[in-house]
Amino acid sequence: MLSSRLRKLHTTFIGVAATGLLMTAYYLNVTARVSIAMVPDTNEFADDTFGPVQFDIDGSDVMVFLHIQKTGGSSFGHHLVSDLILEKECDILENRKRRNCLRPNSETETWLVSEYSTGWICGVHSGWTELNECVDKKLNGHQRTVHRRKYFYVTILRNPIDRYVSEYCHVVRGATWRTTKYSCNHRGYDIPWCYKGLDWRGVSLREFMSCPHNMAANRQTRMLADLRLVQCYDRWVNDSLTPQQVLKMEQGILKSAKENLKRMSYFGVTEEQLKLQALFEFTFPLRFKKNFIQYNSTRATDFNVSDKDIVEIKRLNYLDIELYKYAKRLFNFRFRKFISMESDVSN
Repeated sequence: MLSSRLRKLHTTFIGVAATGLLMTAYYLNVTARVSIAMVPDTNEFADDTFGPVQFDIDGSDVMVFLHIQKTGGSSFGHHLVSDLILEKECDILENRKRRNCLRPNSETETWLVSEYSTGWICGVHSGWTELNECVDKKLNGHQRTVHRRKYFYVTILRNPIDRYVSEYCHVVRGATWRTTKYSCNHRGYDIPWCYKGLDWRGVSLREFMSCPHNMAANRQTRMLADLRLVQCYDRWVNDSLTPQQVLKMEQGILKSAKENLKRMSYFGVTEEQLKLQALFEFTFPLRFKKNFIQYNSTRATDFNVSDKDIVEIKRLNYLDIELYKYAKRLFNFRFRKFISMESDVSN
């Protein structure tokens, strides 16, 4: 007998495969793992503590969604505020862009910090560094109470090439994120703009890639790292750094991003929506009302990029590429562990 979670997952995989959105082989690959014990490929994640967490929505626990641009985070953020089965639903606010996600036993305290719940309380698309220095202080101020809260960070990652191209496509249409706050050690940093005027609308891909201050490059690694360990934003504002100093900083950023990702309560990969949902529901005592949908065609995948430009995008995003490889290994390790643990419950 399969556990209820595995039955749901299997049914979902069958249904999706039948619609042509996912290969049947993908489902068969998952079901094959149910009947065997999990065998790790390496000892890389032998000390990983992944498993169900005790998230007390009635107490002082808070989920913090670290939303990295163009990773599919908007869809995931909407799922969090609209599609979870909750004792107290997230109330729609007047402007309908956000929902008030309050604890079942409170009219003032939130259990979720995200764009679509609290709004950007630490600045637009704040990274790990900004959130860690800001969230607790902001919640104390908003709720007019001081609590010893336990924070559960979650995030979504995406294939770095697709994410970078998607950000370029977004900028071409006029997006800027001008209100993003770059803060570290409680000090603000002014990153030089790549353009003059209100936005960078109509920029060519070559021009987009050539700006040395374009924060799109290696965005996922930077936003997941504790920049306090690598002289904060000096990498982007100090033009006197030697190549050796830059390389040392970048390796420190990558190391920190990997460590923070592994310590997070949960993360997902946008190319694996069904696994992403299954792991979230396994990690937290929360369930979604409906199954996530995998979209395999996006503006990024439909945009024609030359082989030469792909090479340059890979060079610019080499940290994100290394982080994503690591994230995929960890994500798949955790999914195998989930299948194994659920299979043991079934038996």
